[in-house]
Amino acid sequence: MITAIVLIKTDVAQIPEVAEAVAALDGVSEVYSITGEHDLVAMVRVRRHDDLAEVIPGRLNKIPGIVHTETHIAFRTYSRHDLEAAFSLGLPE
Repeated sequence: MITAIVLIKTDVAQIPEVAEAVAALDGVSEVYSITGEHDLVAMVRVRRHDDLAEVIPGRLNKIPGIVHTETHIAFRTYSRHDLEAAFSLGLPE
């Protein structure tokens, strides 16, 4: 699985509508509204690098209200959730 983190600048008046449109795209697992230089962060998860081109410039960047995007591709994932799952014995809590 390939994960891309997409930082999104939007028309400020359209943040909720843009967030909903981005979240509805196949390949987008989460969208967060954030503070700072960008308005939204989208997590894109696809099986192949070629799929990134279909999702990000092919569909995401064409959503009305998006002004600019910046994409970062993750090399590895480190998260407490993943580590807990890896070491879980499957016992009920």
